[in-house]
Amino acid sequence: MRLIGDNLEELSELSSAKIEPGIYSFAQLKEWASTCDMDLVEITPNAVPPVARIVDYNKFLYQKRKKEKEIKANTVKQQIKEIRFGPETGEHDFEFKLRHAKSFLEEGNKVKAYVQFRGRAIVFKDRGELLLLRFLKELEDHGVAEQMPKLEGKKMMVILSPKKGGKKS
Repeated sequence: MRLIGDNLEELSELSSAKIEPGIYSFAQLKEWASTCDMDLVEITPNAVPPVARIVDYNKFLYQKRKKEKEIKANTVKQQIKEIRFGPETGEHDFEFKLRHAKSFLEEGNKVKAYVQFRGRAIVFKDRGELLLLRFLKELEDHGVAEQMPKLEGKKMMVILSPKKGGKKS
């Protein structure tokens, strides 16, 4: 087995033998681990020869879990934020919702914008489509549309994904 580790000087002092990185027999590594009151941990079993370390196994598991938890905490958690319009949405409301969509995209979230048609308002499908196309045009610096606006039932919707160069939190 191949022995690796950053604590080999410390192990040399504990076992009164010169321990260096290299290839050793399993019996020799097991003997060194027992004299140091530590465990022989196989790191990469599929390598030729297999790679092992002499460490305290509980401490090894603790550090491994800690590292995994840190990696998980640093990953970006993407959510889908919804923004609803009506076919007669005013200019101020449009600008207000546009600012929210920009902030959502900068945070790394997807934005699902839709126009809700109620009652006979469905006859104004073209107004809804123009509204969503304008919304896409205003946000082209911050996000990319996954598809063009499409009508599903009484909703016309579009989904925007943040651009890769945006700020991630």
